[in-house]
Amino acid sequence: MSDCLFCKMVAGEIKPDVVYEDDKVLAFRDLHPQAPLHVLVIPKRHIANLNDLDDAELGGHLLQTAAKIAKELGYADSGYRTVLNCNADGGQTVFHLHLHLLAGRAMHWPPG
Repeated sequence: MSDCLFCKMVAGEIKPDVVYEDDKVLAFRDLHPQAPLHVLVIPKRHIANLNDLDDAELGGHLLQTAAKIAKELGYADSGYRTVLNCNADGGQTVFHLHLHLLAGRAMHWPPG
């Protein structure tokens, strides 16, 4: 999608602070971090939100990528949170599916 911020990142038009990339996903640091580690993991193909995800393998890959990043950056043992917001009432502001990986501080419940 030509007007999608995250698609522009995948296309190389905008340069995010990349922490991981493979043929299916791109992971980069959030510009407005809510924790010491705040990474977004996105599919490289445009999927607007979780309701539109029709590929279980890709969904699993997003989660496995988050776990891999948490481990590589030293947060797996202390703990981390993954969040998928869906649509406006769910807190989604960029309508390209993305998983938030948050770590480096205690996460409280309920989240908000």
